[in-house]
Amino acid sequence: MQWIIDISYFVVAALFILGLKAMSSPVTARKGINWAGVGMILATMVTFLTPGMRNYGLMLLAIILGGGVAWVLGKRVKMTDMPQMVAVYNGMGGGAAAAIAALEFARGEVTGAVVTTLAVLGALIGSVAFSGSIVAFLKLQGLMKKAWKVPGQNLFNGLLGLITVLLGALIIASGPSTLILLLFFLLALVLGVVLVAPIGGADMPVVISLLNAFTGLAVGFEGYVLHNPALIIAGIVVGASGILLTQLMAKAMNRAITGVIFTPITGEAQASAGGPQGTMKEVGAMDAAAMMRFAQKVIIVPGYGMAVAGAQHKVWEMAKLLEEQGVDVRFAIHPVAGRMPGHMNVLLAEAGVPYDKIFDLDEINSEFPLADVALIIGANDVVNPVARHDKSSPIYGMPILDADRAAQVIVNKRGKGAGYSGIENELFFQDNTSMLYGSAQQAIADVITNIKSLG
Repeated sequence: MQWIIDISYFVVAALFILGLKAMSSPVTARKGINWAGVGMILATMVTFLTPGMRNYGLMLLAIILGGGVAWVLGKRVKMTDMPQMVAVYNGMGGGAAAAIAALEFARGEVTGAVVTTLAVLGALIGSVAFSGSIVAFLKLQGLMKKAWKVPGQNLFNGLLGLITVLLGALIIASGPSTLILLLFFLLALVLGVVLVAPIGGADMPVVISLLNAFTGLAVGFEGYVLHNPALIIAGIVVGASGILLTQLMAKAMNRAITGVIFTPITGEAQASAGGPQGTMKEVGAMDAAAMMRFAQKVIIVPGYGMAVAGAQHKVWEMAKLLEEQGVDVRFAIHPVAGRMPGHMNVLLAEAGVPYDKIFDLDEINSEFPLADVALIIGANDVVNPVARHDKSSPIYGMPILDADRAAQVIVNKRGKGAGYSGIENELFFQDNTSMLYGSAQQAIADVITNIKSLG
């Protein structure tokens, strides 16, 4: 029986790695998800063969309930709400790892300094990932609309983290007691809340990646505690990929990961400096349609405004109309556009936009000066020129899409307020920029109608 389990875990590891590799490209991402899914199913089935395993009825009930809820949510949740679902599912993984540690401590199954240390680390990281992910969900869902901070935030975080670590060390040194365990888990959960609560929308893609890495590490540690190779492999793969993705997201914003945690972007620095000055010029749907219809090259920059309006299908319909009239249309994607890594790529793929029309920052930036029109749909920080020259701005030094260098810029925005991060955009006040106000869904629909009328 054991040889069957060992071979199955080897196959699971191969499927996880191949699946992750395939997910690195939009062309093979669907295949990668299927491979990883098969690996997860196999790992779950093999669990029932583990010697000494009991409570098969409860295991089946948990699988049916959990799988049923996930299936329904997966079918019903809109693409615009995908970041929230990712945050919740990531939190569940961290919470599960912490719950495993709590149960093993309660049963007295954790023995040996190494195993106890890994159990404590998994519990700490998993608890932080769980509560932090819940806060991320509340922010993404709009239920927590402001950055919440305590006086002396970094000092408070440091002291709370130090006390939690000392409690963990006490558990390792002298064994767990009920009171110490409860206090340890409580403080770890609070730590997750206070770490994520001050972080604004501009840093959210980095935060989601970081929490994902935390969950992977926690699962890997608890897999060692349970002597479960599948959990160890899955945790290592998720943790390593999450750390690499976090580094890539942070690099795309030219921010250190420590900067995201200890000096989050909230928009306060920009607000205190007064922000850009000038007048925003409004443009109607007819004029916007004419500017693009008679252009030679149009570059579309999607952002969260497109996502929240669910306008990706309309945007692609407009792009096809322009191409039929001989216009060269391309899509420019910033690595941190949206609320999670790859958010815009997922939405455009859902709408059917061919992969060869989607370009990342390094590929497209040299083409903006050659573009007649840059159409920005709900993006803010990723096209803000202050990142290049204003050292007082929180986003100074962040690589941006050079949309402002196009001959004409059209910005579709619901209103005149600042973006999700709270930082006003200098681009909106430039002479070559016109504002197309309204929900992206309706605004682009009106543009489509006018493009058709132009013939």
